[in-house]
Amino acid sequence: MVKAEKQSDIFERIPVPQAVGRLMVPTILGSLVMVFYSIADTYFVGLLNAPVQNAAVALAAPVLLAFNAVNNLFGIGSSSMMSRALGRSDYETVKRSAAFGFYGSVFSGIILSLLCLVFFAPLLRLLGADAQTETATAAYLQWAVICGAVPTILNVVMGYLVRSEGAALHASIGTMSGCLLNIVLDPIFILPWGFDMGAAGAGLATCLSNCVACAYFLVLLTVRRGKTYISLHPRYLVLHKDIVAGICGVGVPASIQNLLNVTGMTVLNHFVAGYGAPAVAAIGIAQKIQMLPMQIALGGTQGVMPLISYSYSSKNVKRMEDAIKFVARILVPVMMVIAVGYWVAAEWLIRLFMSNAEIVYYGKLFLRGFSAAMPFMLADFLVVGVLQGIGMGRKTLYFAILRKIVLEIPAIVLMNILFKASGITYAGCIAEVILSAYGICLLLGILQKFRAEVL
Repeated sequence: MVKAEKQSDIFERIPVPQAVGRLMVPTILGSLVMVFYSIADTYFVGLLNAPVQNAAVALAAPVLLAFNAVNNLFGIGSSSMMSRALGRSDYETVKRSAAFGFYGSVFSGIILSLLCLVFFAPLLRLLGADAQTETATAAYLQWAVICGAVPTILNVVMGYLVRSEGAALHASIGTMSGCLLNIVLDPIFILPWGFDMGAAGAGLATCLSNCVACAYFLVLLTVRRGKTYISLHPRYLVLHKDIVAGICGVGVPASIQNLLNVTGMTVLNHFVAGYGAPAVAAIGIAQKIQMLPMQIALGGTQGVMPLISYSYSSKNVKRMEDAIKFVARILVPVMMVIAVGYWVAAEWLIRLFMSNAEIVYYGKLFLRGFSAAMPFMLADFLVVGVLQGIGMGRKTLYFAILRKIVLEIPAIVLMNILFKASGITYAGCIAEVILSAYGICLLLGILQKFRAEVL
């Protein structure tokens, strides 16, 4: 276990800026590649110049986002448990948590595929597909969800498991391998010069690329057997009360948080659908472009989570505080710059995907609404990441309910009434501003209490 013991240097001895960089940079890069592959779907489908095909990808997005509920349950829940156990040198818990996360992901992916297959028609209606968009949406979902649920979920969860030991680079390589393959396969399956499958081709490319990423992680863990505390052996799949409670205590609230995100996106899409297929296509494009800063924020805050978990468990309050401050000093200015750039270049960015005048009009409005929330979104992600890292899952659940149910969804309804399409996407900004103020106060209180307990 010499290799695994040296890995603890990143948690204990390497200076905080370097440790954060080693954890955060590969995670952000992996997240950015995921953005590019997601944008590639929209870009290559957009080259068909068929709003119905673009609308299909946008309408199916909430289902793929629902996968994140499972990713967070077994990925964030298991990795938080594993990093905290490493801080206590409890290696048996690390192995059991990894096995629980892996096999739970496989089982959940199978269940989601079967549910989608059985309730396919009602699902299409729930997503907002109509007679015009139903066929294309169904074709995309058949590949991306019915066939692709297990590899899509397992790819992300295994990345979390590997990252929990501090091996952020390996985790990102696995994720990026699938993403890059997806970018290569997209034009082949989507465009007329290839298989001419349209939106269905994007779903097939997603399924195949995630299978390749899963293969990478399985090979990695096989090669590193004996050099890592991560084990997928069935004998470690023990439903011990402390293991299940520890993982679910963080994972279930994180899962519910993503289900609430799906709910918010579905509500937004339904309101946008009232403005026609071009508006639906536009919101899909704007959401894909918004994923760039969102994944930078998410990658940065999730990337540093193992260090926060380890430091909290080992009672190293100064290292934990320094890590949080360093992430905030780096990422807040980055998000502000991106927000300004998006606002100024909103129309040009939308035109990169489609030149349809009506889609460009709506897309510019929607993207500017999203960009206004970006700096505040980073603050909220950081607070949630800290809460997940130290095992305070219940507080993250309250945070998620406040964001979506109490603030954002009512704001969507109100902004639609007051400002129609030009104001509907500012609902997220309203929610994030209020949440960031609340979250910072909450985080300061937690750190003060932790400091008092240690000292």
